[in-house]
Amino acid sequence: MSYDPGALNAALAAAVGEDIALIADLRIAFMESAERQLDLLRKAQSDSSWELASWRLKGLAASFGLTHLMALADEAADCARGDPRILRQLRMAIDRLQQG
Repeated sequence: MSYDPGALNAALAAAVGEDIALIADLRIAFMESAERQLDLLRKAQSDSSWELASWRLKGLAASFGLTHLMALADEAADCARGDPRILRQLRMAIDRLQQG
């Protein structure tokens, strides 16, 4: 599966044009939301809360066409709650988006 580090910036620019300040604000809001869902995954006390957080992360990623993050979130929904491998992969994907 390929990873496009510019996908978030491209999606934001397509949504709001060339308003750099608005793009920056939306990027911050996206990253905060992604971090929140990852935190909810890490703290999930039940299978249903694990699934809900993964579905929300998948929906967030889908809103911006971030197919790699979508696929990982979808995979997380099928993993056992607290699966360390998928949590690491999600952490790395979100970190890459932060740097991109």
